[in-house]
Amino acid sequence: MKKENYFTSATIDATARAMAAALPVNRRANAFSPTASALLVIDMQRYFLSPDSHAFLPAAPAIVANINAMIAAFNETARPVFFTRHGNDRHDCGQMAAWWGELLGRDHLLGSLDAGLDSAGQPVIEKTQYDAFFNTDLEARLRQSCTSQLVISGVTTHLCCESTARSAFVRGFSVFIAVDGTATWSRELHFASLRGLAHGCATPFLTRELLPVARTHS
Repeated sequence: MKKENYFTSATIDATARAMAAALPVNRRANAFSPTASALLVIDMQRYFLSPDSHAFLPAAPAIVANINAMIAAFNETARPVFFTRHGNDRHDCGQMAAWWGELLGRDHLLGSLDAGLDSAGQPVIEKTQYDAFFNTDLEARLRQSCTSQLVISGVTTHLCCESTARSAFVRGFSVFIAVDGTATWSRELHFASLRGLAHGCATPFLTRELLPVARTHS
């Protein structure tokens, strides 16, 4: 599938607004509660954000500023921020190698989190599958921090972000997903994933709408 640069620093606001306006709205969904929420930043690794990588996602660098703004807001309210980092070996890859033909090894040169992210001092959860809950302690960490709402950002929208959103829903968390804080291969895949999630298990939002609500509780 051809990769598209559908988000750039110049276009992300207008493009994300148009996407959000076209998504279904669930009037019964829970309202965002900063004091009950945690932010999850999924797989924002150099493997996906560096132009030198064959796995580079052209739209991904444009979401870094919005993710950093959310990190700052969550830090202000002393609510948890978690990062995930994907890594595999032949013993825990499952279908990853069969599907992709290669593995992102834990010692890969581009496996570290992108330097542009404000990740210093934040916990990093090592994961091996799309779903960030699978064989990790993410759920335990969320329960320990009295979290009932999970805000999802990162890459890729239609794989790791969507899989984690559905898994969070099944575990009883109220899920929110950032339209302008997630990215994937193409606008079509991005929007299709958000549309499916918005129909049945996650509330899409724009960071410019969420941040003022978060900061009123700081």
